[in-house]
Amino acid sequence: MRALIVDDSRAMRTMLGRMMAEFGFEILQAGHGKEALAVLEANGRPDVMLLDWNMPEMNGFELLVTVRGDARWSDLPIIMVTTETEMAQVAKAIEHGVNEYVMKPFTKDVLLSKLELLGLVAA
Repeated sequence: MRALIVDDSRAMRTMLGRMMAEFGFEILQAGHGKEALAVLEANGRPDVMLLDWNMPEMNGFELLVTVRGDARWSDLPIIMVTTETEMAQVAKAIEHGVNEYVMKPFTKDVLLSKLELLGLVAA
């Protein structure tokens, strides 16, 4: 199982990477949406993408829309992991195909529960 972690914070990518590795995932990383697209092109479809909203160059929402518009990745499970808590933003992400939404700060158990809901780890 592979997870692509897309966040402009190296510390957040490291923390999420450690959690996901504990859950049995191989980790791919990107610092913004454009880099994430390059990682997808180079490595193929991961099993899940953990996506921050606020990033330079291409933000998480723009990446979400781009990924959902590409047949290769249109059904890729995406968990938005972000400080963006405004309900209008949450609704916008859900309307455009995000599978789950985790608000920072969060615990490992919260992330695990989202992975369980998506059927990516055993409950």
